[in-house]
Parts: sequence; structure tokens; C-alpha cells
Amino acid sequence: MSGFLTTHVLDTARGLPARGMQVVLFRLSPAREEIARMVTNDDGRTDAHILPAGDFATGTYELEFHAGAWMDASGVAPESPRFLDVIPIRFGMSQNDHYHVPLLVSPFGYSTYRGS
Repeated sequence: MSGFLTTHVLDTARGLPARGMQVVLFRLSPAREEIARMVTNDDGRTDAHILPAGDFATGTYELEFHAGAWMDASGVAPESPRFLDVIPIRFGMSQNDHYHVPLLVSPFGYSTYRGS
């Protein structure tokens, strides 16, 4: 099996998928390089693997979740500046496997984990 990376975003304040959030993936070695930019769908997932099997390589990566712009667009009460804007999650992939890195987000907090 060849490795790949998936993600999804859940709005924990409303108990719904976070539709329409921009997610950017960077490979960090040898230099920081953007390799994918996608927007979450109605299920809070990207329509395709954010890093498909054909592009997979072990190493250190970073997902940027553009939560502030998403909150602005989805009607979350505005504040200036937003407490959370761009949320970076830096992680390593050491095996040729399926990695799933979700984001659970609300206006004042977030969490992540290695999912399945």
C-alpha cells in the first residue's frame, strides 16, 4: 500500500462539518514548499486526498487551516482581530501509510489527533 494524507474539519461549537474552509499543505524539507491547496466540502473534508499516493513521501509537513476567514464567511460573531486565524499543524509522516489529520475547531479553541 502506498501512503496518502487526508484531513477534515469539524465545527465543535455548532456540531457540524466546517464547509468552505481553505486548507493548505506544505512539505517542510528541504525547504517549506506549498504542495496542495483545497477547500472543505459539505462534509468538512477535501474532495480528494490532500496528499495522494502518487505524491506521498515520508517527512515533515504542515497543514494550514484558514479558520478566521472561514469564521468570517460562516457568520461567527466578528471580533478584530480574531482569536484564531490561520491554524498551523506541523506533523511527521514516518511510514508509508494512511495518515489522517483532522481539525476540531471553535472560535476560541482547537484540537487535532492522528485519525484513521
